[in-house]
Amino acid sequence: MADAPGCCHPCATCLLCLYSCHWITAEKEKRKGLRTTKCDCSWFLFLFCVFLFTLVWLYFAIIILNDFHNFNEFIFKQRKLWLDWSLVLLIATAVLITYSAVLLVLALCLQLCGQPLKLHWLHKTLLILTAVVVAAAFTGLGIKWAEEWRSAHISLQATGPFLHIGIVGGMTLLAWPLASFIYHTRNTGLKVFLLLVYCAVMIALYLAPLGITSPCIMEENQLPPKPALVGHRGAPMLAPENTLMSLHKAVDCDVQVFETDVMVSADGVPFLMHDEELTRTTNVQSVFPERAALNSTAFNWTDLQQLDAGSWFLERRPFPTVQSLSAGDRYQATEQRIPSLEQALEAAKESNISIMFDLRPENHSDYQSFVNATLGVILQSGIPLQQVLWLPDGFREQVKHQAPGVQQVYGRKRLQNEKEPLLHVNLPYQDMSSEEIRQYRQDNISVNLYVVNQPWLFSVLWCSGVTSVTTNACQVLKEMKHPIWLLPSSTYLMIWTVADCASFLAIVWAFLLLKKCSQRRRPVESETDVLLTKINSLMQE
Repeated sequence: MADAPGCCHPCATCLLCLYSCHWITAEKEKRKGLRTTKCDCSWFLFLFCVFLFTLVWLYFAIIILNDFHNFNEFIFKQRKLWLDWSLVLLIATAVLITYSAVLLVLALCLQLCGQPLKLHWLHKTLLILTAVVVAAAFTGLGIKWAEEWRSAHISLQATGPFLHIGIVGGMTLLAWPLASFIYHTRNTGLKVFLLLVYCAVMIALYLAPLGITSPCIMEENQLPPKPALVGHRGAPMLAPENTLMSLHKAVDCDVQVFETDVMVSADGVPFLMHDEELTRTTNVQSVFPERAALNSTAFNWTDLQQLDAGSWFLERRPFPTVQSLSAGDRYQATEQRIPSLEQALEAAKESNISIMFDLRPENHSDYQSFVNATLGVILQSGIPLQQVLWLPDGFREQVKHQAPGVQQVYGRKRLQNEKEPLLHVNLPYQDMSSEEIRQYRQDNISVNLYVVNQPWLFSVLWCSGVTSVTTNACQVLKEMKHPIWLLPSSTYLMIWTVADCASFLAIVWAFLLLKKCSQRRRPVESETDVLLTKINSLMQE
């Protein structure tokens, strides 16, 4: 197998060293008469598949970043260890994708240089290990976090058109090493097989946009209004969650609703707290070490007021944005205490925003007394009842009777034979399709989806027509004046056509050019083989 034009011997030697882990010059490799065997081709195919497998996992890793704070909270609940596991995920994924990508590039360069693909056993072992690690990651995702598969499906609505162009471009570049291999190999059956597979894949890719749908493929004048923002526990990227500081930061982000969680103390005072235990968001382990593992409702209000509800935010840094806080914000965070529902309602009334909350824990034996205490605080607060959005399903009829002005928000879709029409629904963003969102909008049903942090996801839901979204990143979504992208169908059709035509022409050019180069090299290769044969004969004599 002769060297391709423009491939110098030092470069070929370096490539061989990195890929085969043997320091042997390209000339010696050539004199040995080594060729790429079927086994070597199988390992190259395995390398290509591992690269694609890892690339898909990288895509998933980027998509699930929207929900990764939930995973961090889950790990803390199980192990009492706080760490931003998204960094671990991204670093590990970057290492795996970089390794497989470098090996693939080396293999393609060796093929273009006409050198044998002798993958070293160490690389083979590491590739198998990479495949096992990625397979384990996908398996764990499917078992413990199955809803993320639906997140990936939604993400294709945001990335589908661009993924299509990227994949077409990648497969077009693959035509060069494929043509080089076909013109070098003497196995006719393998040539035909590879060409048929490649052609089938390219035809499928050229026609793929027929199956690509996205709510953001629309005319500019059809774009629905920007969804309202609901602060998830306030503005948790800018202040400790479920505190008055977090509420005020959310107001600064132009949120229309403060979403929180309410529990009731042992002496009947409703207060803001998400977790059943106080260990994650307070210093209860320092103040009440012997009672730290108790349920939040086991503490009376006097005890709760002794806890620091803000310093943990600076120590654990649940979000990267904590590092950029001003000195004033850092000091204010350390002064935060657990707020009562009465204080939160007063702040919401002053800021003219609504408040939406869950009442936890719903399986508590005294849950009805929790409802009564919460209703009593709401009615005594003087806040306009239409600014209160009630989420709990327990004793909902009692709430409707005692506080008919409170807006009832349901955590489910509407039923076929609904007794009274739903006006507000609050669901995970994975649970509603774009078509359902449009239908609810046409029927004047307010749809709030949670938790939406990434601009790509916000853009898809904006184009779909969702009423509002619950978010941790209100400071980011506030600045979005337009979806990330919006394409009229005619523009997308033009981009699709141009990309496919350019790809087809590039592939034809690659095969014709390499065929011409191959024909020029054949006489030289023949003369070289004869000369090498004579030299070997003389040396043997």
